[in-house]
Amino acid sequence: MLAALVPASPAAMHWGNGDKPSNLRPEACARVVKASSLGLTGRAQHLPAQRWGTGQDLAGRCTSCLSTKWKCYWCPSRYMCVSNHSWCEDALQMRKKIDCPQIIPALLDPMPTGMSQDITITLANTIFSEETALECHFGMERTFEARWVNSSAVECVHVLLHTSEKSHLFPINLQLKDRPDRFIDSPEMMTVEVYNCATGSADCSQCLGREDLGHRCVWSESSSSCRLSTESSPPSDVCPAPEIKKIEPLRGPLEGGTLLTIQGRNLGRRFSDIRGAIRIGSVPCVPLPDRYVVSEAIVCQTGAAQEVFADVVTVNVSREGKSRERYSYVLPVVRSIAPQNGPKAGGTRVTIRGSWLDVGSELHILVNSSKQCTDLSRNDSTITCTMPPAELTTAVRVCVQFESRSCASYNITFKYEKNPIVTDINPKKSQISGGRIITLEGRGFELVQNASMVVRAIGREQTSCKVHTDAVITCPSPAASNITAGSKPAPVDFYLNGRLYTDDRPTLDEEMYPEEALHISKFGLEYYADPQFFTAKKEKWIKHHPGEPLTLVIHKEPDNLGLESSEYQVKIGLISCEIQIVSDKVIHCSVNESLSTSERQLPVTIQVGKFNYTIAMLHLGGGETAIIVSIVICSILLVLSVVALFVFCTKSRRAERYWQKTLLQMEEMESQIREEIRKDLTKELNRSQGIPFLEYKHFVTRTFFPKCSSLYEECYVLPSQQLSSQVDSQVQETHPLLVGEWKIPESCRPNMEEGISLFSTLLNNKHFLIVFVHALEQQKDFAVRDRCNLASLLTIALHGKLEYYTSIMKDLLVDLIDASASKNPKLMLRRTESVVEKMLTNWMSICMYSYLRETVGEPFFLLICAIKQQINKGSIDAITGKARYTLNEEWLLRENIEAKPRNLNVSFQGCGMDSLSVRAMDTDTLSQVKEKILEAFCKNVPYSQWPRVEDVDLEWFATSTDSYILRDLDDTSVVEDGRKKLNTLAHYKIPEGASLAMSLSDKKDGTLSRVKDLDTEKYFHLVLPTDESVEHKKSHRQSHRKKVLPEIYLTRLLSTKGTLQKFLDDLFKAILSIRDDKPPVAVKYFFDFLEEQAEKRGITDPDTMHIWKTNSLPLRFWVNILKNPQFVFDIDKTDHIDACLSVIAQAFIDACSLSDLQLGKDSPTNKLLYAKEIPEYRKIVQRYYKQIHDMPPLSEQEMNAHLAEESRKYRNEFNTNVAMAEIYKYAKRYRSQIVAALDSNPTTKRTQLQHKFEQVIALMEDNIYECCSEA
Repeated sequence: MLAALVPASPAAMHWGNGDKPSNLRPEACARVVKASSLGLTGRAQHLPAQRWGTGQDLAGRCTSCLSTKWKCYWCPSRYMCVSNHSWCEDALQMRKKIDCPQIIPALLDPMPTGMSQDITITLANTIFSEETALECHFGMERTFEARWVNSSAVECVHVLLHTSEKSHLFPINLQLKDRPDRFIDSPEMMTVEVYNCATGSADCSQCLGREDLGHRCVWSESSSSCRLSTESSPPSDVCPAPEIKKIEPLRGPLEGGTLLTIQGRNLGRRFSDIRGAIRIGSVPCVPLPDRYVVSEAIVCQTGAAQEVFADVVTVNVSREGKSRERYSYVLPVVRSIAPQNGPKAGGTRVTIRGSWLDVGSELHILVNSSKQCTDLSRNDSTITCTMPPAELTTAVRVCVQFESRSCASYNITFKYEKNPIVTDINPKKSQISGGRIITLEGRGFELVQNASMVVRAIGREQTSCKVHTDAVITCPSPAASNITAGSKPAPVDFYLNGRLYTDDRPTLDEEMYPEEALHISKFGLEYYADPQFFTAKKEKWIKHHPGEPLTLVIHKEPDNLGLESSEYQVKIGLISCEIQIVSDKVIHCSVNESLSTSERQLPVTIQVGKFNYTIAMLHLGGGETAIIVSIVICSILLVLSVVALFVFCTKSRRAERYWQKTLLQMEEMESQIREEIRKDLTKELNRSQGIPFLEYKHFVTRTFFPKCSSLYEECYVLPSQQLSSQVDSQVQETHPLLVGEWKIPESCRPNMEEGISLFSTLLNNKHFLIVFVHALEQQKDFAVRDRCNLASLLTIALHGKLEYYTSIMKDLLVDLIDASASKNPKLMLRRTESVVEKMLTNWMSICMYSYLRETVGEPFFLLICAIKQQINKGSIDAITGKARYTLNEEWLLRENIEAKPRNLNVSFQGCGMDSLSVRAMDTDTLSQVKEKILEAFCKNVPYSQWPRVEDVDLEWFATSTDSYILRDLDDTSVVEDGRKKLNTLAHYKIPEGASLAMSLSDKKDGTLSRVKDLDTEKYFHLVLPTDESVEHKKSHRQSHRKKVLPEIYLTRLLSTKGTLQKFLDDLFKAILSIRDDKPPVAVKYFFDFLEEQAEKRGITDPDTMHIWKTNSLPLRFWVNILKNPQFVFDIDKTDHIDACLSVIAQAFIDACSLSDLQLGKDSPTNKLLYAKEIPEYRKIVQRYYKQIHDMPPLSEQEMNAHLAEESRKYRNEFNTNVAMAEIYKYAKRYRSQIVAALDSNPTTKRTQLQHKFEQVIALMEDNIYECCSEA
């Protein structure tokens, strides 16, 4: 659009109180033109773009400029809108919109597809010279040369348009050739119709009938096809005789009026051909114009016949065609109606008997000539319908009317009787489970065919009743919901013959006054809690010996139901227990038959209505011999167990005391540490700078490109820092795709920018992009790494058009689902092995970023802080990374290293603070102490701006005159077993409250690299690697203790887990809960998309849907975030924190899984740690999925609005040219395969996309690699 061509400044749109429109910059009027063309009423003018397939606003330019309420001028020479006429010499030539150059619309003859033709366009108010080069534009990049005929007419030369449809309207526009985005105004869109004779004409009549539309089509009998008429082939005006394939119905009444449908081929070219041409024997059938389908279908109304007969249907259209079936005129006969009476409330289902009752196309049953019998169904001999209500009790005539003609029945009457009356119901109480038999007492029930019972507001269902006599109906009570036991009676309604029982009061107009709205029920039903039953001693097992008589005593809690003995039913297995005594508290029942069965256990159940409860299990025992044998065996086993227990206790008494002492010490220590962690975290959370979230652009680059390819070796490389007093100066992370200058030589820039622009246009064509992706994925050397890289580059390139990106992703996902559904659908989205799977990961990251920051960010950051604090409370081996407190067994320090805390007074000129008290452990190396000092001083500064440990020195002031530089290794380091031990605070004997000073070193200490990179063969910190290798030299007792005692320290895993549990629960709750009853838009939209795709493919397995949702959100997005907090925060993720997060991520994965956890003594500790919590977490996951499923679906408009907003917020964050250039490298590498794929696809071949792709290659091939090498 014009507005897009002129760079607009935001200041141009802000007018002060004293500003005048003439002070506007030219860009402002250009925006006014755009706003005017789009309309400021909220209607976006996208309809032309959707209809004609172009994104240009073709509605007008000059007209919009001169129609605004602001003072704007049209500049013909520059062909743009300006706000000051002094900026354009010829701006005053046009003052009104009628003076604008514009196309005069004209009606053009239809054009056949694929044939070249010249089209003349007439112009008004032309201001162009005949040397001005114009192009004819027909939408979708269809442009043709325009040649001036005279000063007011232009001819589009050799216009060649194609369509595969029956006909298609193409828009006609003129644009400046040197400025292809500038269109001449066309107030009324001028179009040309292009038709295809080969489409939409299945027979001769359809083909030749297109002559009325101006289509020059002829029918070829030899090939049975419709084609374009040519001079060499003279048109044939004769079609084959009509072919009648089917007529319906096959019978009708003598009086006629039946709508007869005739289907076939060559049934006339136009309606005038069949007027008066249809007959049944000699009886005419009048066709209906609005029901006629050219050549294929005729609907006609049959005439009356004098007598009963049957004959074929003929259609005479220049030639005569006859039906194979015969149409019969018959005389319907009505004989009787049953029942002959019913209540005046209506609803009686009557059956009318006779013969030929299924004839004709329309049937009405009139009652008393005014009301109709409804819900009709019929066959040859019967008609059934529901009688309407009547006001009086009287006999009425029933008329059977075929085709709205005269009545076919004689002396058929129906008598309306008084309505049935319900006088009372008993009992008036029911248990909540329902099913209690309620007896209706009254009279007139012989007129009731069916009855049902409804409890208003709280009843779960409508129950069906049974009519016993003229005075008795029984109904089971419905189950109740949303009720407190013992509340006031609920109103009860009864439906007799489908009509609401109203106590025979006057019936008001049903439409104006619905009965349900005015009806006040006469009856009520009280609901009470279900009765409670238990055995005499409340035992759950009852022993019984087969062959002996059985009498059960069942106790029940007092209730207000007043149940009768007949309402109880007791069963033992499938055998009924005969009830003998029933009181308010006790039920006695006995079983007379034998209970011998193959099963040794039988359930004892008691049923009251629908309430069914198992009170105990009956255990069938053996005989006396079996009992004696069992007692003897048990006695022997008991004696042996006592002896073994005594021996075991004697030998392990000392070990037991030692274990108890150790466990007690550990419990006390863990309790103290948990309290300290919680207190320290409370202080930690009061950060003046808040949570150190990464900016969106850095979040995207880290998430999209976690493992850098050769192109992105510099990503995540932060410029080296020199910490000064301005430590808080922001340092930007560098990445090739972030906004910046596209570094290419100036000599190559024009061609490369043009090539990239053309390539971008191709990528914005859906057909090209889908074929492009599939073609690359089919190449064997296009590895998974390349696929993920391509997906991320596409996401960056299309970030400004997320709606388009989403539609591409959905189309590719449909292809993936089709491929997976034919194999094993549960494996879909399990890994990231295709382009679309990585696109889905990126799409989720974009859409979930705001939710991540607003909802999940804080509990996630708190969990990381808690992990770090917990680890730092104990000893940490600087070489191996193992710690006293951890969640990961492999990183657990199993040695009992005594560590004491040291509070140090440290001064450091940086981070806005001069001195602090820092807590460290006496077992910490000096590098570990430096890290804790830096963390204390720089806690309000992002980690990327901290100085490195290697860049600072730590000095201890032992006295007022003596000071020492503290290092991990120096001349005082201790050597054990040929290895140097790293220096610690204990090594230097630094006391509590010692004064230290940290400063930036002038030069880096070259004697020591990073501690974790040291050779374990030469150095150690807390534990010698050879400790375990010398175990064989110890005695058996010592070796056994060395093997067993370290398992005690595994309880530290549980202690750490307990400390972190609340933080972990808060995190999982934030991830798996719906805030304000509204889930993230992307989650709801994508889950609905998955359910829709499953339904289309007949996939009904709920486990499959659960797996699809889990693979697309929790495992694809959340697990990635949980394992990589550095994607979200500017923090340091140590190897140990990474190990702890892996355990948490595994717990999250298990919570989302459906497979049972098969755990045993040999299972890894990382699996066992959260085994108890996993079932509860799984319930939360399933509830989360169900809540999202139950919410109303999102419309495409809502989702597109959300995506457009996300694109707008971050539209200038990324360098899309770099992304396009990298995507082009893949296009260049697989050029021949892509061209072949485009050529084999009908859609891309028809739009000649392969040639446009070749143009991009031709433009870029001689430049991009040359220029890159120069750069």
